[in-house]
Amino acid sequence: MSGSVTSRTRREWLQMMAAMGAGALVDGLFPRELARAATGRVAQQQDHAAQVRAQIGAIPIQAQPLAENLTLLAGPGGNVVVLHGSDGLVVVDTFVAPAWPKLQESLKGFGAPVKFVINTHWHFDHTDNNAPLRAGGATVVAHENTKLRMTQPHHLAVLELDLPPSPAAALPQRVFKEGYKLEANSERLAVTHVPPAHTDTDVAVRFEKANVLHTGDVFFNGGVYPYIDGSTGGRIDGMIEAADRLLSLADADTKIVPGHGPLGTKADYAKYRDMLSKAADRVRKLKASGKSVDDAIAAKPFADLEADWGKGRLNGDSFVKVVYLTL
Repeated sequence: MSGSVTSRTRREWLQMMAAMGAGALVDGLFPRELARAATGRVAQQQDHAAQVRAQIGAIPIQAQPLAENLTLLAGPGGNVVVLHGSDGLVVVDTFVAPAWPKLQESLKGFGAPVKFVINTHWHFDHTDNNAPLRAGGATVVAHENTKLRMTQPHHLAVLELDLPPSPAAALPQRVFKEGYKLEANSERLAVTHVPPAHTDTDVAVRFEKANVLHTGDVFFNGGVYPYIDGSTGGRIDGMIEAADRLLSLADADTKIVPGHGPLGTKADYAKYRDMLSKAADRVRKLKASGKSVDDAIAAKPFADLEADWGKGRLNGDSFVKVVYLTL
């Protein structure tokens, strides 16, 4: 697809991020104390976190124009959108830390300083470069829960990652509860908090004149099951509610930027929403009947969905666990 990341790097990235998001579900299945019994755990975690960031950071950045003054940068940490013009840059999300030199170079090409950064949620692939952008004079804007989650340590068991709190220099300076409005470069931005979905920190960013909607990670495009971070408030029903809300803001011409994957349309998002609804309904019935997680997996409720949605790290069995534990 012209201007987007290559199919291979996109697939590798989606697989990696899906694995990360499933981390919370492992804590629900195995005692954390057992997982931390090995000696040298802290050093191993630090090394592994650096390796994960390095692997993600190696993905190239590729630019795709969305409008005359709006550009999608796809690559090492999902999708970054840049609004550019004489008022300065407004940047949505920031990639992983090792991608900073490439991101910095890309942003310099727009010929203006970064004035605002908007984080769609707390995960490090969306917030890692807040600090250097703040140091350059940008104001970081995010939901109040994003700032809270960034001050906390987190354990992502599937990738065996322990993440320390973010440094103070990376925290958002400006937070909001329901929504935030911004005008720059002849464009109006409406930032909207959605109920707990992928996490409890999610926001969507609508560029009203350009008719572009950045959904953050409440939407993964490209035929993959999403992950839902139950450890920080994510839930499957919230993902469906968020889709309903955001689809109501879109029309057939809206360019929808997912948190990860290729640029999408309202039809793409509607198809994804329908998959989520089917998945939730099927697992809900199994759970309500008294089935355990293992019983629900054995029932293979997503067998007919696998061909279309099992192209990422999470296969049908893994996504049954995600849904079961976030209902």
